[in-house]
Amino acid sequence: MDAFSVSIANGLATRNSKLGNALKFGGSFGFFQMLMPAIGWLGGIIAADLIFGVDHWIAFGLLCLVGCTMIYRSAGGGKTRKDGDHLSFHTLLILSIATSIDALAVGVGLAFLRATILIPVIVTGIITFLLSFIGVYIGNRVGRSLGSKVEVAGGLVLMIIGLKILSEHAI
Repeated sequence: MDAFSVSIANGLATRNSKLGNALKFGGSFGFFQMLMPAIGWLGGIIAADLIFGVDHWIAFGLLCLVGCTMIYRSAGGGKTRKDGDHLSFHTLLILSIATSIDALAVGVGLAFLRATILIPVIVTGIITFLLSFIGVYIGNRVGRSLGSKVEVAGGLVLMIIGLKILSEHAI
């Protein structure tokens, strides 16, 4: 949802080369949304045996933290670049990493749950590519009001998933 929101914001600021920006955002965001959970999963596998008894609390905490962060950021409103038509590699890299940090935490959570990572990583990358690609176009056509609402919804979904994990271990 972060990547989608940023893509919408980019679409709002972009006047030309929508296809080029859509491909850049989709490709970069999709790649990092695949890479970060894999890195988090590897780190989590190493530490999973050490904290097996509290893993559900950690997954719950991480998901709630990320969800609350998304909601908090949406309350501040999104800023668009003034020069939306010229996206530098450096800027795209920073945006890609920033929007995929939560995926690192999700990867750690998946490791704690002893879940496999290959299918979630591939699906996440493809969906992120598509949503980011489409987000540039939506932002260009719809307007500024949608961005923060999408991020609030994403934050709430992450928090609900965290509660579900916690409730499954409490039973």
